[in-house]
Amino acid sequence: MASQASLEKMQLRQNYRNVWHTDLMSTIKADFPYCCLALWCGPCVSYMLRKRALYNDMSRYVCCAGYLPCSGKCGESKCPELCLCTEVFCCFGNSVASTRFLLQDEFNIQTTQCDNCIIGFMFCLQQVACIFSCIAMIVGSEEIQDAAQILNCLADFVYCTHNTK
Repeated sequence: MASQASLEKMQLRQNYRNVWHTDLMSTIKADFPYCCLALWCGPCVSYMLRKRALYNDMSRYVCCAGYLPCSGKCGESKCPELCLCTEVFCCFGNSVASTRFLLQDEFNIQTTQCDNCIIGFMFCLQQVACIFSCIAMIVGSEEIQDAAQILNCLADFVYCTHNTK
């Protein structure tokens, strides 16, 4: 569950004055080679984007860009390159979202209606997956549990698509 501060920050992003240079639906057309690289090696692209967002100054690096409870508690200052590498491979979704939030907050880029639709769809998928998991535990059905896992994977996929624009 998101904390109250996180929810307030998300609402604040809707009122930022700037917009993304390329909207979500035009991203592939705008930079097809980069999208292909992101498809085949998402963690590599996440690493490059975070480093770029930090202006290649790794002394500014904080785990998950300071947006999660683990931030600042992972020894980032001692070895930021290794910590970022670990973050993008072990916590890929969070690394992508954190970089996105970092950019939104720094450049006052607002959340779009498309963002809201994707986030809402992701939440619905997660809720249905949770319901399926509960039902599977009650009735002891592996098929329903498998369906819950598929829905969770689909929700994760939607989450990553939303955050890679």
